[in-house]
Amino acid sequence: MAYRVRVWDLPTRVFHWLLVACVAGLIATGYTGGAAMEWHARLGYCVLTLLLFRIAWGFVGGRWTRFANFLYHPRSVLAYLRGQSHPDHLIGHNPLGAGSVYAMLLVLLAQVGTGLVADDEIAFTGPLNRFVSSARGLAATWYHKEIGQRLLIALVLLHLAAIAYYAVKKKQNLVGPMIRGDKEVATPATSSRDDAVSRVGAAVVLAVAAGIVTWVVRLGTAG
Repeated sequence: MAYRVRVWDLPTRVFHWLLVACVAGLIATGYTGGAAMEWHARLGYCVLTLLLFRIAWGFVGGRWTRFANFLYHPRSVLAYLRGQSHPDHLIGHNPLGAGSVYAMLLVLLAQVGTGLVADDEIAFTGPLNRFVSSARGLAATWYHKEIGQRLLIALVLLHLAAIAYYAVKKKQNLVGPMIRGDKEVATPATSSRDDAVSRVGAAVVLAVAAGIVTWVVRLGTAG
């Protein structure tokens, strides 16, 4: 008997697909350069807004979205690799998926952080560049273009490869639940809260995140 569980609440799903679109746009505009860098910056601000939202939502969002529910002990990771899965591993993020999420968040935070203070001396200067020394601005630019960009693309490719692997080898559709929100599991499980109240709360959190990013950008361009 299969049980239907609401794994990913609507705010989490919207966040996910908006982040996918923004990251794709960032990679495209970053390689295009020139006039496209204006859109590169705008997409970077959008990504920072989404990241701030996701961090906050990781504490107050739906059950399976909360960091506390996919922060695994190393013993749990080893058990999963040995094929000794806990039932929860088949509902939300499994230990490997959790590591991918944390890595993506950290790499994106580093990427937008260095972008804010970067200066490529050609087409783009980050809004907070004036608050750092020239040497640090150039170092941030080097990391952003040479290290962070490659790390991000590698993580994206690894993520796509993992989706394909689970679909082909384990017959698990990871994309469907991120579209529908629901997942069919073999044992009963608690669903994530996903009602009007939680969605309004998510909108408030997103608005606050957008306000913070707007303030940061204006702080750098003021005066």
